[in-house]
Amino acid sequence: MEITGIISGLIIGLVIGALGRLVVPGRQRMPIWLTLVIGVGAALIGTGIAAGLGVADTAGIDWIELGIQVALAALGVSLATGLYGKRRE
Repeated sequence: MEITGIISGLIIGLVIGALGRLVVPGRQRMPIWLTLVIGVGAALIGTGIAAGLGVADTAGIDWIELGIQVALAALGVSLATGLYGKRRE
């Protein structure tokens, strides 16, 4: 893997994590690094799920794959907000 692949993966993970935070209602009190980790994880797991369903490679933008990734990121943000918020109090 080249450095450009790592950088693009981090950028995509940050975008997926940010979209996941936007989907979850209310304020999330968690650091940006946790959003990045959740986004990268959601992107990887979502790609695997989409590949398993046979919808990973479609013509144009892979909307189904993106939807799966954002849904996983939203779930991750919800769980992390609950756990991180309780730990900080």
